[in-house]
Amino acid sequence: MRKNERGYATDLTDGEWAVRKPLVPEAKRGGRPEKYRKRAILNGIRYVTRTGCAWRLLPHDFPPWVTVYHYFRKWRKDGTWKRIHDKLRGDVRVKAGRNRQPSAAIIDSQSVKTTEKGGSMATTRERK
Repeated sequence: MRKNERGYATDLTDGEWAVRKPLVPEAKRGGRPEKYRKRAILNGIRYVTRTGCAWRLLPHDFPPWVTVYHYFRKWRKDGTWKRIHDKLRGDVRVKAGRNRQPSAAIIDSQSVKTTEKGGSMATTRERK
């Protein structure tokens, strides 16, 4: 636990962490031991994204902002955020009595207009 035992409203509950923990990548074998727990890093990411503060303004009772930002970017690149999103979306759909995977998609009118004119031609025009 952090120095601030009270925690923040953005911190994961034990139940929320239990759902996300299997989706967060483990440390690579043979590497140096992890200095910060993944839950603390995820709590730091949630704090920044929910409050809108700058990474460098992350309170000191979280892991260092550089570490938190590093994992935010790493998990974006390796698909961790997508896996978490897809799992949570599926859980919400199942709870609502629907199929885990959506069976249809919505395309907005702007997308349709773009494809009617032939891809990139619709977004670029000749200047006169």
